[in-house]
Amino acid sequence: MYRGREGQWAFVLHRITGVALALYLLLHVFDIGLVMYGPKGPFNAFLAFYHQWPFRIGLVLVMAAVVYHGLNGLRIILMDFTSWGVRYQRSLWYGVLTLTTGIGIPILIKVVPEILAGKV
Repeated sequence: MYRGREGQWAFVLHRITGVALALYLLLHVFDIGLVMYGPKGPFNAFLAFYHQWPFRIGLVLVMAAVVYHGLNGLRIILMDFTSWGVRYQRSLWYGVLTLTTGIGIPILIKVVPEILAGKV
């Protein structure tokens, strides 16, 4: 029975980031598909709509989701295909969180000023 330990949180966050990334990719494919309607089509309007601040914050969340989902996927592979992975799953998950934070901080330092300045 789950009691809110590391394994359950890793599972929940992996599912949430997976669904969020799938929705982002679906939206991205739809958006790129609008290009086929030509230069006077709805693509430019959608592009201007996506440059509003809520979508810029969403871009940072998408980057964090990609990093976490990828690293946690590697953790799951280690748990599935090694004899020691399940024994160290708690340490591996904390490693995933540490690496996600370590990778995310330089991304935030680079991207957040550009988002606030409106360059993205």
